[in-house]
Amino acid sequence: MTASEFRDVVALDVLEDGQISSFNIKGTPIVLIRDGEQVHALGGKCPHKEAPLDQGAFCRNEGGGGVLVCPWHKAVFDVVDGALQEPVALDNLPRYPVNIIEGRVLVGTEPVSRVDPPARQAQESVLILGAGAAGVTAATTLRLHGFAGSITLVSEETELPYDRTALSKTVLVSDPDKAHAPPLRNKEFYENNRITRVTGHVVSFDPVSKIASLEGGQELRGDHVLIATGARIQRPDIPGVDMKNVFTLHREEDAEKIASILKPEHAITIIGGGFIGLEVASSLRQRGVGVTIVSRSAVPMEKQFGREVGLRLLQLHEENGVAFICDSMVAKIYGDQHAQGVELEDGMRLPSAFVLVGVGVKPETGYVRGLERDEDGAIVVDETMKAAPGVYAAGDSSALRHNGGLHRIEHWRHAQVQGRIAALSILGEAPSSIPTPWFWTQQFGKKIERLGWDEAFETVHLEGDLKGFSFLATYVAADGRPVALAGAGHAYDLARAAMDFDGFLAERG
Repeated sequence: MTASEFRDVVALDVLEDGQISSFNIKGTPIVLIRDGEQVHALGGKCPHKEAPLDQGAFCRNEGGGGVLVCPWHKAVFDVVDGALQEPVALDNLPRYPVNIIEGRVLVGTEPVSRVDPPARQAQESVLILGAGAAGVTAATTLRLHGFAGSITLVSEETELPYDRTALSKTVLVSDPDKAHAPPLRNKEFYENNRITRVTGHVVSFDPVSKIASLEGGQELRGDHVLIATGARIQRPDIPGVDMKNVFTLHREEDAEKIASILKPEHAITIIGGGFIGLEVASSLRQRGVGVTIVSRSAVPMEKQFGREVGLRLLQLHEENGVAFICDSMVAKIYGDQHAQGVELEDGMRLPSAFVLVGVGVKPETGYVRGLERDEDGAIVVDETMKAAPGVYAAGDSSALRHNGGLHRIEHWRHAQVQGRIAALSILGEAPSSIPTPWFWTQQFGKKIERLGWDEAFETVHLEGDLKGFSFLATYVAADGRPVALAGAGHAYDLARAAMDFDGFLAERG
């Protein structure tokens, strides 16, 4: 590359050590990160959802290397070469060449070509049961790191694997003809990377032979097998729950059906005031639909966020017209073949155009024989995601041994993290630690993030403006240990904490 292909961007002295600065070269956003006397230039938008990376955080990983953390969904990239280190992104960041001449920082106008990793394990095969967050991330990671053997990805759904988080957050507010979740990868990706997609329902898997049998008799085998079939929706034992117009929201077809019948004049009832129920309520109210939530908990998401934040969420929903009932549960869903409403235990009836059930999920692992399970049926794995020799589990299907306990984290990014670790384990490169689980929720335009394992907390220390959704909350266990963080309007702090949870807390004292 000649000198004429570089742009004089900024004086070196202007760049603060450890800070991220945003620039534009030939219409392309980039970020410059100064690390001592070195300056690194990377693409300025996260490849996942194009988050502006100048709002992210520059941190150190376990080995002391510099990383860039996305402010929106906590993807992590190496600052030296832009290599992806943690999801939710699935691609590397482009890296641009940098010259420092006479105190000026010159950046190349074209990204540096990336050298493909050496091909390895060409004679081996990987079978991935499930094509959600964990499964697709595992397949992508294998190819990204040079796995040259065969990869087979099994899914019950005929559609391309998609972003399931969009179902409750964005799909329901879309016009019916646009009510689709974005694919995680396009069709060409699977073809170009020699990833064979198989549509079918797995009816049994033997971890000794590593053979999976599909409905209809087809058998598939892999030298390495990843169980990533996720979870199935629980349906409460309520009379009428199997009638038409009683919906769950777990697959794209569920969201499409709901979006196709929605009318602003509708009133609907949601059974369950958890993560999905609240996000669906937010989306439907934005479509003008009347929403009543029937929940056993008087404070939404109190288990995850604590009473103070939960009450603010309750207030936010009530400010936007959502009604809550927690003093009488649903006794039955009434109607003539089609649901027409719910009847509560006290006899009160709530007429409803349709009913949405959102009371949780159970691991979809009943087809697996002979592996250790937790009390909910999830496959128990170690910190490399291994359940048995050559057999791994990730995502909602798995229960992870960590810090002496079993944890099942039902969130998108953590499923991707586990899928990536399983792939690296197959390659013999399992990382030494597991990132702290993180998730986010978007309700009525307010985003709240939470970082931490599912440990019980006793007290909550709040800083900032809870009413204005600009706060940081620290959750402390009975023994005085901080076990989680949550916040709104603190993307930088939570990006740093996502990279080094204990270090961030130690800095804050």
